[in-house]
Amino acid sequence: MLDLKQLTVEVCRIATEAGHFLKEERKKFHRERVIEKHAHDYVSYVDKESEVRLVKALSALLPEAGFITEEGSATYQNESYCWVIDPLDGTTNYIHDEAPYCVCIALRSQTELLIGVVYEVCRDECFYAWKGGKAFMNGEEIHVSDVSQAQDAFVITELPYNYQQYKQTALHLIDRLYGVVGGIRMNGSAAAAICYVAAGRFDAWAEAFLGKWDYSAAALIVLEAGGRVTDFYGDDHFIEGHHIIATNGHLHPLFEKLLSEVPPLNM
Repeated sequence: MLDLKQLTVEVCRIATEAGHFLKEERKKFHRERVIEKHAHDYVSYVDKESEVRLVKALSALLPEAGFITEEGSATYQNESYCWVIDPLDGTTNYIHDEAPYCVCIALRSQTELLIGVVYEVCRDECFYAWKGGKAFMNGEEIHVSDVSQAQDAFVITELPYNYQQYKQTALHLIDRLYGVVGGIRMNGSAAAAICYVAAGRFDAWAEAFLGKWDYSAAALIVLEAGGRVTDFYGDDHFIEGHHIIATNGHLHPLFEKLLSEVPPLNM
C-alpha cells in the first residue's frame, strides 16, 4: 500500500527543485535553441533537461512505476502505477519570459489519479493533493469558490494550437460568455489555470487538445478542493481524455451546455 501523503511530500520537493532549475535557466535562456514541434507549439532544451531530471528523481522514489512524459524521456509499459509529468507547462510563456509556467507531476494507477503536484515557478506556489487528502497550496488548505451565477463568474479558457479544429468552439465560447460572465482570461498554462480554479481565483476553465501531462496533476487538485472535472461531454472518467472542463461544480452545467451546442471535437 502506497503512503500517498508521504509520497506527495517527496514529489513536492522534486517539483520545486525542477522549478528552481527552470528559474535559473531562464536568466541565460537562448531562444535560438527552441524547436517548433508543430505550428506555434514549442519545445526547448530546458523542457528536455527538466524532464530528464524529473524522471531520474521519480524513478528513485518509486522504481516500479512507469512514465507518461511530454518529451518522451521514459515510457509506460502497463505498470500498475504511472507518473504523468510535464517538465514545463507554459513553454511559450517561458520562451517570452511571461508568467505563469509550471512543473507538473501526477501519479496514477491504471484507473485513477492518486497524487497531483503543480509547482508554479513565477509565484513560488506549490499546489498539491493526494486522493482523499484534500488540496493545498504552500501548506494551506485550498477550496474552490462558491460562485453559482454566471454574471459573477470569473472564468479562464485558452486557444489551443489546433486552431483549425477548435476555432468554431473557441468563438462560440467567447460569444456566449463575453458580456455575460464577470470576466474572461487566458494565461498560457493549463496546469496553472486549473490550480487557480482549485484555489478559488477562477470559477471555471475549459480547454481542448490537451495531453495527459497538461491536466492530470491539476485535475486531482481541483477534485480534492471540492470542484468537478469532466471531459467536454460530462464524463467523469476523464483521465484518458483530451478535452477537459474544471469548475467549482456550480458552473459545470453552464459549460457542458455551451459545449453541447457545437459539433464534437475529434483528436
